[in-house]
Amino acid sequence: MSDIAEQLEQIRDRGLYRRLRLISGPQGPRVLLDGDPVLLLCSNNYLGLADHPRVREAAAEAAMRWGVGAGASRLVSGNMTVHRRLEEQIAEFKGSAACVLFGSGYLANTGVISSLARAGDVVFSDELNHASIVDGCRMARAETFVYDHCDPDHLEWGLREAEGRGALIVTDGVFSMDGDVAPLEEIVELAQRYDARVMVDEAHSTGTMGPGGRGAVADAGLDGEIDVVVGTLGKALGSYGAYVCCEKPMAKYLVNTARSLIFSTALPPPAVAGAMAALELLIEQPGRVDKLARNAEAMRDALSAEGLDTGISETQILPVVVGDPRAAMDACEGALAQGVFCQAIRPPTVPDGSSRLRIAVMASHTRSELRWAAGVLARAVREAEPARRAPAKDKVFDGYAEAA
Repeated sequence: MSDIAEQLEQIRDRGLYRRLRLISGPQGPRVLLDGDPVLLLCSNNYLGLADHPRVREAAAEAAMRWGVGAGASRLVSGNMTVHRRLEEQIAEFKGSAACVLFGSGYLANTGVISSLARAGDVVFSDELNHASIVDGCRMARAETFVYDHCDPDHLEWGLREAEGRGALIVTDGVFSMDGDVAPLEEIVELAQRYDARVMVDEAHSTGTMGPGGRGAVADAGLDGEIDVVVGTLGKALGSYGAYVCCEKPMAKYLVNTARSLIFSTALPPPAVAGAMAALELLIEQPGRVDKLARNAEAMRDALSAEGLDTGISETQILPVVVGDPRAAMDACEGALAQGVFCQAIRPPTVPDGSSRLRIAVMASHTRSELRWAAGVLARAVREAEPARRAPAKDKVFDGYAEAA
């Protein structure tokens, strides 16, 4: 135990200590955090559907009809009619031949990559891909080539070097910590030239961009051009779980080979029904996607007017890089004291020297709330301890993740 205590102390000394904060009530634009009312600016409930009455009612009705838990993995006795219905609806929404539900985005990414990339193959992964993709590459028996962030030239160099070997290109659609969008058109062009599969994680683009909120792939006009599209039910769709859209033979292959599906209990029926209701709302009310985009632009403008740079963000994710992890935490606590909760993100979630406040805008925020919050965040950043940027470590970090 003394070893654990020492390691915890080292984590504290580096400004990387984390603790669980307690939110009371639903994930709305304003919440009670450890008993105090705050404006919430770090939730992925992008469309405000997690606490929508229809989503709540659907989950409650599903619990009464199908029970709370699925009871087993999908290949044993856990595959229920509610799972099949949602798979059919997502496939139709995404214009895909088939859809397979997974227990979470992490399970989907690790399961798909480790199933598709075999010994002798090469996985090409963007250097800022989510940690679940990083871990999927580690679990696969293939070699991993990490290409420079959103750099098609570096990716092509790697593909050329690996020509003749089975290849899988994996990228986030929207990158979760910088809010920028992958160059999907160039990636698909390279994949076709070098006979590689493409997998895109649309966790942060499903429901937030593209026609009707259908994601980054649809936004790029690449429907039918991507081999595997992964998405989550736990962000814009306000529930929990994940999906994989692909061709029917691929879906059958994943059911037979993806260990994270085979050996995991199926999604709880209330979560599935809640996601189904959220998807219906998204289809009925596509204006929510437009409202989110307008709010993101309003927040970007307000932060810029306060002198804060949000980097290369194009979406509802707006990073304000502070640098030193302790300075980022000071800024987080300073904003929190004024009623704005925007979590500090520190290594290993982001590379050394790039600790930041990660602002997540929701469609349910008001413009006045966002303008006020921008002023609060600017004051908190200015008053925080000056950033002490650590030297970069040549891309040696653990991949982006949701943990702060």
